Amino acid sequence: MNRQTHPLLSRRPFNEKGKVVTAEEAIELIRDGDAVATGGFVGIGFAEHLAVALEQRFLKTGQPRDLTLMYAAGQGDGKTRGLNHLGHEGLVAKVIGGHWGLVPALQKLAIEGRIQAWNLPQGVISHLFRDIAAGKPGTLTRVGLGTFVDPRLGGGKINDATVDERVTLLPINGEEYLFYPALPLQVALLRGTTADTLGNVTMEREALVLESLAIATAVRNSGGVVIVQVERVAERGTLHPKDVRIPGILVDCIVICDEPEHHWQTFSTAYNPAFSGEIKAPMAVPETLALSARKIIARRGAFELIPNSVVNLGIGMPEGISSVASEERILELLTLTAEPGVIGGLPAGGLNFGAALNTQAIIDQPAQFDFYDGGGLDIAFLGMAQVDAAGNVNVSKFGSRLAGAGGFINISQNARKVVFMGTFVATKEALAIIDGALRLPEGGMHKFITEVEHRTFSGQLAAADGKPVRYVTERCVFELTTAGIQLIEIAPGVDLDHDILALMDFTPLMPTPPRVMDERIFRTAPMGLRELLLELPLAQRFHFDEAADVLFINFENLKVTSPEDIATIRDTVEACLAPLGRKVYAVVNYDHFRIDESLLADYTAMVSDLEHRFYHRVTRYTTSSFMRRKLGHALEERAVAPHIYESAQEARQHLKEDEA
Repeated sequence: MNRQTHPLLSRRPFNEKGKVVTAEEAIELIRDGDAVATGGFVGIGFAEHLAVALEQRFLKTGQPRDLTLMYAAGQGDGKTRGLNHLGHEGLVAKVIGGHWGLVPALQKLAIEGRIQAWNLPQGVISHLFRDIAAGKPGTLTRVGLGTFVDPRLGGGKINDATVDERVTLLPINGEEYLFYPALPLQVALLRGTTADTLGNVTMEREALVLESLAIATAVRNSGGVVIVQVERVAERGTLHPKDVRIPGILVDCIVICDEPEHHWQTFSTAYNPAFSGEIKAPMAVPETLALSARKIIARRGAFELIPNSVVNLGIGMPEGISSVASEERILELLTLTAEPGVIGGLPAGGLNFGAALNTQAIIDQPAQFDFYDGGGLDIAFLGMAQVDAAGNVNVSKFGSRLAGAGGFINISQNARKVVFMGTFVATKEALAIIDGALRLPEGGMHKFITEVEHRTFSGQLAAADGKPVRYVTERCVFELTTAGIQLIEIAPGVDLDHDILALMDFTPLMPTPPRVMDERIFRTAPMGLRELLLELPLAQRFHFDEAADVLFINFENLKVTSPEDIATIRDTVEACLAPLGRKVYAVVNYDHFRIDESLLADYTAMVSDLEHRFYHRVTRYTTSSFMRRKLGHALEERAVAPHIYESAQEARQHLKEDEA
């Protein structure tokens, strides 16, 4: 790697203000053919003032030309700001980007084949900056296998004009890995809040710290020039060392942004101290969603949550999860995260995406992807634009539209569980909900197709790894199996043939008739999800005391709502006791136990069968006199001892009274 000092820097004396220069003076240091790295996430941390100065220099002088641009997260507003300033033919010749949806000016150059262009995973690029900084040959990872980034499926190339290889398949000890080679970087365009005259930079007003340190170190160690845009300058020696995010030894030029609109905290918010963790603001309550396709999908997705989960919410449809979680009073049971480095708090949306209110921590983006890639996410909720029979998902490229993968590949490949969310067909919403049943519009563009155009998620690899994967729509739910996707649920009011199978380009697996989605999803009232999540998992409700030869069953707060619940209880008891080959004693806690009246006969029949096969004697107890009468009468009809005690002490005391 070339580590020679930038030739223009060696001839350029600093002025009386140390490293402080104008934007125009700093941009003059960029030469034709330089590789430029930029930091930012949407508009957070993006050096807009420097990008404007670079665009103006090129439009005025035609220089610099043929730059290579490298960036991890999407940096733009989908219109004219951010990296759209660099979207001029001749200014850039090569672009390596993690997300393209927010930069239509660059996207147009790539789609039309006027530049060489790659879409690589956001987390990989953030790690590649760090590996370039450390002088490593590149980044070695499994991230991207089986997707369009895999060299067997395109190597991340966006067009036919792209000839250079940026990804190599590298088997190690029988395992497949992808190698992303390093490249020298000559220019860093970064942003902070305060700099001293030595170039030390803090980020106290920034919503994220991103990969700024990694980029600065990579460029410095490549012999390049590091330029940082800030709001203000302080005297040397006055910044607290723990607040410094980019040390002055890495920084060549400090540019004070004298146009406030070029240094907004996000592209939507000038400044919110709760985004930067300077204050704890009263927690905003997400807007309650109207009962629509989006809310139905978010509600069904929320049923996949478990308490104390670490969660990632993708942009778009998955953002509805936070609204549903707030309405159901379960936000505090979860830790929401975002890929640029936010842990905890309430993630923001729109052009504020990436920021969060009242976070627990804000770490740098490479460290967040260390956590994600290592399996730290319990569950991820992500969007889906196309799905095929193998369970592959496309969110990155559709015909001439290039969205890019962003952090999707890292997250979907490495989260322990993934829930993809989206409408069943692409159409303007016209569904109605009548008495809890859907009335659906006719037609719509198919999203469940024979083969996705661009493979952003590999169903085959996920199935081989045994990853739980669900595909949630407003009218049905699928799950991933090793044989493909299987239809497991259907919404009330939906016709299987007319509303689902006729609008798919393939027939999903259906080993059994799909069950009906929970009716609470389609009602306006809250679903009672908090109570459901706080219920003790069934597997943890059974404890066998071998020394006492007693099975303790805790049905406190359990609600039996379906025949499947009854079957699960029976199967759990059988799995626990059948291997013993003898009968045991049992004590059952029925405190706050609830069961639908229509299921009571089947439930007591199951209880009678278990008692006949596995128990010497069973005692039961509950503090509810109503439940003692209701369950007692039902047990008596099945010739099961009907007496139910009022306390656990009484139940245990009388358990072996016959032997006494």
